[in-house]
Amino acid sequence: TAYRQIPRIFNCMKTNDLIRVQEADFDISEHYHQLRQINPAGTGAVVVFVGLVRDLDDAKLEAMELEHYPGMTESCLEHIVSEAHSRWSLEGVHVVHRVGKLLRHEQIVFVGVTSRHRADAFNACEFVMDYLKQDAPFWKAEFTEQGKRWVQVKASDQQAGKRW
Repeated sequence: TAYRQIPRIFNCMKTNDLIRVQEADFDISEHYHQLRQINPAGTGAVVVFVGLVRDLDDAKLEAMELEHYPGMTESCLEHIVSEAHSRWSLEGVHVVHRVGKLLRHEQIVFVGVTSRHRADAFNACEFVMDYLKQDAPFWKAEFTEQGKRWVQVKASDQQAGKRW
């Protein structure tokens, strides 16, 4: 499919926002540098979150496969970022989410937020991740010694989203 060859990039409320859904790994330092360059004189905070494929408590995880609905997923991410802009004073937001088969300890998701003030950056980064976990149309399958199983939305993720 087309998304496997060329990552789709959408601009949200600000031209400094970036949304990508891609198979390729991402470079944390590249995104951090881009976020810092948005307003070098006025930026007071850059908050970055990177999610990783982790081992499971009940079974040895061999890999995880993530699927998405191209177009719909990016639109949902764009909506989440736009909502973050409406709640906090942000300079820019980067969201990069990987799809395809990922091995244990590989990077899955990058969320970076820059703002003049740290509280806005921290809150917006956490908000984006909470809503991404519960609302974005990604489907995850875990591959373990026992076979393949689809991951369900956790009650703790739904509860985290309710506080916003």
